[in-house]
Amino acid sequence: MTEMKAMQLWTEGDWIAAIAVIVLGVFLAIGAKIAIQKEPEFAGHPKGLYMLFFAEMWERFSYYGMRALLIFYLTQHWLFNDSKSSLIYGAYTSLVYITPVLGGYLADRYLGQRKAVLFGGALLAAGHSLMAVEGVGGQSDPTINVFWAALAFIIVGSGFLKANISVMVGQLYKMTDIRRDGAYTVFYMGINVGAAIGTILVGYLGQTIGWGWGFGLAGIGMLAGLVVFVLGKSALNGAGEAPAPLTKSKEWGLYGIGLASVAVIWALVQYQDVIQSLLVISGVALLGYVLFESFKLEKEPRERMFAILFLIALNPLFWGLFEQAGGSMSLFTDRYVDRGATPASLFQSINPIYIILLAPLFAALWQWLGKRGKEPSAPAKFGLALAQMGLANLVLVWGAQSFGIAAMTPVIFVFLYYLFATTGELCLSPVGLSAMNRLAPSHMASLIMGAWFYMTAVGNFVAGKIGEATGGHGGEMSKAKLLDIYELFGWVSIGAAVIVLLLTPIVKRWMHLDTLKDTQEG
Repeated sequence: MTEMKAMQLWTEGDWIAAIAVIVLGVFLAIGAKIAIQKEPEFAGHPKGLYMLFFAEMWERFSYYGMRALLIFYLTQHWLFNDSKSSLIYGAYTSLVYITPVLGGYLADRYLGQRKAVLFGGALLAAGHSLMAVEGVGGQSDPTINVFWAALAFIIVGSGFLKANISVMVGQLYKMTDIRRDGAYTVFYMGINVGAAIGTILVGYLGQTIGWGWGFGLAGIGMLAGLVVFVLGKSALNGAGEAPAPLTKSKEWGLYGIGLASVAVIWALVQYQDVIQSLLVISGVALLGYVLFESFKLEKEPRERMFAILFLIALNPLFWGLFEQAGGSMSLFTDRYVDRGATPASLFQSINPIYIILLAPLFAALWQWLGKRGKEPSAPAKFGLALAQMGLANLVLVWGAQSFGIAAMTPVIFVFLYYLFATTGELCLSPVGLSAMNRLAPSHMASLIMGAWFYMTAVGNFVAGKIGEATGGHGGEMSKAKLLDIYELFGWVSIGAAVIVLLLTPIVKRWMHLDTLKDTQEG
């Protein structure tokens, strides 16, 4: 892009950049104000929840803003075909969700969640900043190595931050506190406030002014999250501290492990077939370790672990379909949907906007049903989630086919797709986060949260493989083939939902909710 062209685009888009600056400033000021207030609670929840809300909001701003551009960056700037781009996208997102296993383990045993989150945030800020280095594009451009490094920093940074910040939400409440599910839903809403704003602002800047502008804004957002987290340390009331005193040499040694992991991931993310093999091997090892630890427990906590494993096992199917949003669904929207002049990346904001609107309703619904003893159990909610994800696929397929394969698909069917996917997500993701934290023995809390994200990682890689399968012989996406695959997996998801609902009474008994204590001994 020439300097003159860049200046011309900036003139056309300066209003959106101004909005971005205003939004950054307003939300940073609100987060900082809540973080330094002296009152222990705010709006019925511990003040620390809102500090974590804003810190995670900014992290998600940067992550989802970058994610909105990634598939287009791969196909239009680095010139990978659709199949390869989908596979790289799936490999990247899977590694983002698998590294919390290591980050969770190190936090449980040594660092504590607070220091792990702070270190992870610093790595994320570095990674998003490196994403702004464009080069000239094409796979022969040596700058592509900076791109791989940026992905590696983001992946490892997410590993230290993602599971541990979720664990700290749970540490603010007693195990029997009825506000817990509501708190995780509020926290989840913060995730999606960041996701919505990041997708719109980063996506718009990236697809109109230039890739570096969008990715650079994502980096600024991550720095804002770090500021909120540092200012709000006192609001945590001791949550997330190291389990035992840690010497400086050991602490810096752990940070060294994190930096060394960046180098490993830099090489790994370029070879997606290796990632597939590692997912299988490490998945078997993780399952074996969790089962080994489970059989050391008494009957009730052991059965709770069985319930955890059942819920975790449902992640790959749900997220494999849901995560098409950033891959094949984005390419479908870009090429085959009547979207007017709206950049395709902005359609990824539909999901988080729906969550912002619907999350308070779901939180109130669960609380209202809970007080009357009629709230669906976690496995029942998971079954409902799978049914809705399957329906989302089928609605999109039926809508596109009804207007003909050769015609542009009306945009309403994209909105309906995201509506059903979002209601499914609200029945699974915040509920799953709460269940992992609630049911896991205290000494395995971060590991179990890491295992939850691990199976989400498997789902993200499955999403990449599904996206890869939609490519034709030349690796370019075929509308007809994508719709056939979406229809197949839509019915598979609905079938799985029926099986889960049938097994719900057994899994609910394993949870032993009536005997949960505020302090679980392993």
